[in-house]
Formats: sequence, C-alpha cells, structure tokens
Amino acid sequence: MNTETWPYLEIHQSRRHEPTPYEYKLAATLEDVFTKDGHELADVVRGLNNRQVHAPDGSPWTEESFRAEMHRLGA
Repeated sequence: MNTETWPYLEIHQSRRHEPTPYEYKLAATLEDVFTKDGHELADVVRGLNNRQVHAPDGSPWTEESFRAEMHRLGA
C-alpha cells in the first residue's frame, strides 16, 4: 500500500502562534490526567481541578468552561 498519497496532518499546520506558557501547562496536565485519571469529561475536569490548573479566568473548571476553552483553542 502506498502511504505517500494518504492525507496527513502536519503537527503544526493549524497552529496560529507558538503556545503560551498557559497552553503548555494545560497540555502537559491534560496528558497526565488522561494517563492517570481517565478520558471522560468529568474525569478531565476533576483531574485539572485536583491539580489546581485553573480555567483561564482563574476559576475551577466546569464541563462547560472546559468545552468552551477547547473550542477557543481549536482542539
């Protein structure tokens, strides 16, 4: 099978700017949450809050605020 014609995603093709320190911290924490706590939205929100990685406005995460932030970030 010829993989040269497959559609592919260049890992940074949708990036508009270098990630901010907040975005790097969020990404690293999400990786830890996914590894240790689970993949369900409730697990992710609980994991972020337990690690005290807050929403952009400094408040604890809710399912709604997490969805909105992922939308804002283009995830």
